[in-house]
Amino acid sequence: MRLLALTASACLCAALSATGAASAAAVPAGAPGTVPATVPAAVPAAVPAGLPAAGASAAAKVAYGFAWSDGKGVLRVTPAKATLVKEHGILRYKLKAVAGAKEVRLDYTKSAYSRVTVACDLVETEGRVALDAKGLGRTKCTPADLAFTLQRGPAPFKVEYSGAKAVKVSEFLTDWGNPRSAFGTIRRVNDTTVSFKGIKLGYTHAIGFYRVTAKCSSGWLTGKPVNASRDGLGQKPCTAADFTKVLKAQKHPVLVKADYNPLSGELIEVWEVYGDA
Repeated sequence: MRLLALTASACLCAALSATGAASAAAVPAGAPGTVPATVPAAVPAAVPAGLPAAGASAAAKVAYGFAWSDGKGVLRVTPAKATLVKEHGILRYKLKAVAGAKEVRLDYTKSAYSRVTVACDLVETEGRVALDAKGLGRTKCTPADLAFTLQRGPAPFKVEYSGAKAVKVSEFLTDWGNPRSAFGTIRRVNDTTVSFKGIKLGYTHAIGFYRVTAKCSSGWLTGKPVNASRDGLGQKPCTAADFTKVLKAQKHPVLVKADYNPLSGELIEVWEVYGDA
């Protein structure tokens, strides 16, 4: 029986070899081979509906800079040039403003957030930092913690985003730049933002506001300038709420002296100006 099986197998192999030889003889030399009718040519796999083809999705964009709160669950940041350096053994970024950079406004309510502090609820580093090899915060926090950070004013972040959504927000250490002092006109943008000499600046509850008027609640330059210095600058200290209220009532820009930080975009102090000072 084993000999019979071997004989049948040899006959089958011979028949298949003969068939292959005949097929090869039927195709002219150099002509392309044909695909058997029973085996379809390879076709690209179909992309499931609703999913982008490979390589079609846009890569997330990145912005380094000082971010400000711009409404509930929203931040705004103007991209700056960032250079990673090591100073006294600590990694930090040096930021430089980019001429013509466009502000980006992003929803961060679903973003991942990492801080340079060793705990999410700390206001300051308290002398200890949690940084990764790229100088970015590595303490994992939540969007609620990010809201807490932004409530206190601007903060330096690397923001990875797609469309109008922040995907990942990473805090880092940086130098805050040098404040400037200048005279110019100021106008309200919203309750925490102004335009000064065409520069968009934010302010916090810590802003210094000095008036020439008798009361902090008085209209702009109303009444006698009882609190004006010899050079016409306000001397009466008032609050951020006073500044917001009095500026909100103005229909036109008003003249002030201001201290501000062009790098972080923060308005630090404002003096009401009386006369031609």
